[in-house]
Amino acid sequence: MTPTQKPIKWGIIGLGSIAHKFATDLLTLKDAQLYAVASRQQEKADAFASKYNATKAYDSYEALAKDPAVDAVYIATPHALHYENTMLCLDHELPVLCEKPFAMNASQVAEMIRKAKTKRTLLMEALWTYFLPHYNYVLKALEDKLYGNIVKLEADFGFHRAFDNTHRLFNKTLGGGSLLDIGIYPIFAALSSLGAPKHIEANATYFENGVDASCDMVFAYDNAVKAYLKSALNEDTPTEAIFYCETGTITINGMFHAPATVTLTPNTGLPETIDFKYTTIGYNYEIMHFNHLLRTGKTESDVMSFAFSETLITLLDKVRNCIALEYE
Repeated sequence: MTPTQKPIKWGIIGLGSIAHKFATDLLTLKDAQLYAVASRQQEKADAFASKYNATKAYDSYEALAKDPAVDAVYIATPHALHYENTMLCLDHELPVLCEKPFAMNASQVAEMIRKAKTKRTLLMEALWTYFLPHYNYVLKALEDKLYGNIVKLEADFGFHRAFDNTHRLFNKTLGGGSLLDIGIYPIFAALSSLGAPKHIEANATYFENGVDASCDMVFAYDNAVKAYLKSALNEDTPTEAIFYCETGTITINGMFHAPATVTLTPNTGLPETIDFKYTTIGYNYEIMHFNHLLRTGKTESDVMSFAFSETLITLLDKVRNCIALEYE
């Protein structure tokens, strides 16, 4: 930030656990500040604002969206509300960084993008992994063919959580279940490294209320390359991304979607583990990218592009179709 630049004033809509992480990392940036927060409960908004030194605390999302002092908003509400909340902000020409998944289906995402283009307002899906240094290191190593071409990918994300019908993770009306909440990360790993698959197979297990407990997916590509992907809310898994290449293996150690280490293992030789020495939770990287887009007048990210987000949600829709998963 130059001496003449004012800090970007951020607002946060939805004040759950991920919003706390985002706010924590936002405070590490010199060119940004947390200006306003919004919850449906004033008491919750006041407590969050006090904890992170926000200037404004609103008891409605509409009030924050109408505040002309807000420069950008981070939407951290449950999945099923992303479309509604994003459209509200775009209607007020307020730049939006919306938490993944962008929306519940490809149709909603297409409408959000159309609205952003019509309003000429910056919109980006907040899939933080794409901006983490260790993940970009791996993408560069794969692009440079450090160990030749990828022949197989294995990526998983799973943890055991006791079933709780009152928690958003298990609430179908909020988009709960393993696929949208955490299955998006293994799918992202495949899309960002291999592109869109030629064929998808998937099967799932379900909790008693019809929410998907786990999902196993196989993405098939040309030259017999396959990606074996898994999400689960009913078991702990390594949560690794392992890229098997022609002459070696690149492993993003658990938790691969968050700040992590990377292990390089040539077929002939000793493994080497690289520590990226993170000092934050990791959300600051996507915030810095968004801030740069905002300051340079961009309305679309060149990393998390509209085309990438549209392909990602299309793949999620295709998996849902395979496992006959419908949301209420």
